[in-house]
Amino acid sequence: MKRGAGTSRGSFVRRALGRVARLAVVLALAWAALLIVLIGLWSVVPPVSTLMLGRWATLRGVDRDWVPLERISRNLVAAVVTAEDARFCRHGGVDWDAIGTVLGDEDGPSRGASTIAMQTAKNLFLWPSRSYVRKGLEAPLALALGAVWPRRRIMEVYLNVAEWGEGVFGAEAAAQRYFRKSAQALTPREAAALAAALPNPVLRNPARPAGRHAALARIVERRARGAAPWLDCLP
Repeated sequence: MKRGAGTSRGSFVRRALGRVARLAVVLALAWAALLIVLIGLWSVVPPVSTLMLGRWATLRGVDRDWVPLERISRNLVAAVVTAEDARFCRHGGVDWDAIGTVLGDEDGPSRGASTIAMQTAKNLFLWPSRSYVRKGLEAPLALALGAVWPRRRIMEVYLNVAEWGEGVFGAEAAAQRYFRKSAQALTPREAAALAAALPNPVLRNPARPAGRHAALARIVERRARGAAPWLDCLP
C-alpha cells in the first residue's frame, strides 16, 4: 500500500516536471520567434525600449523624438563611440576580449564589457539591472543584430533609444532638453557631456557636468577629435 502510494507520487512529480519542461520549451521558442519578428520589423520601423514600455505601463511620460542618423551630429556619434565602444566598427557586435576581462572581475559584470550592439539589445529586449544572466543574453542578441542590421542602423537605433535622464530617451529629446537645440547642432563639448552621462543618465546632467562627469567629458571630447578612422563603418 505504501509502496504504491510512493510510486503514484513519484509518477505525479515526473509528469508535473515534464509539463513544466515542455512549457519552458514552448515559451523559449515563442520568445525566440518574437525576437526574430521584432529584429526584422525594427530594421525599418522606429523601435521602443523596454524602459519606455515600462514607463507607459506605469502611466509615466516618455520624451522621445525619433530622428534618422543623418540628423544627429557627427560630434555625438564620435563621442558615443569613444566613450562606449571604441571598436564599434571592428567587431561583430560583441567585444570578446572585453567580455573575458569582465568575467574575471570578482565584482561582477559591468557596463565596460557592453558594446553598443549589446546595449541596444538590452534596451530593446532585456531588463536594466546588472546580472550574469542578462549579460549572457546580451551577447547572442547583439550578434543577431550585427548579423541582420548594418552598423549604421545599430548606431541609429541606439542613439534614439538610449536613456538620457528621467523619461528622456534618444539624442533629439536629450539635445532639446539640455541644450535647447537639435541633435544635429550639438557641439563637440555638448556631445561629450551627453556621451559621458550615459553610464548614469538619471544622476548626470549634461547641461551642467560636475566632478567625475565633467572630467570624463573632457577626456571624451579630446579623444573624439581623433575618432574619424574608427568610424569608417558609419559613412
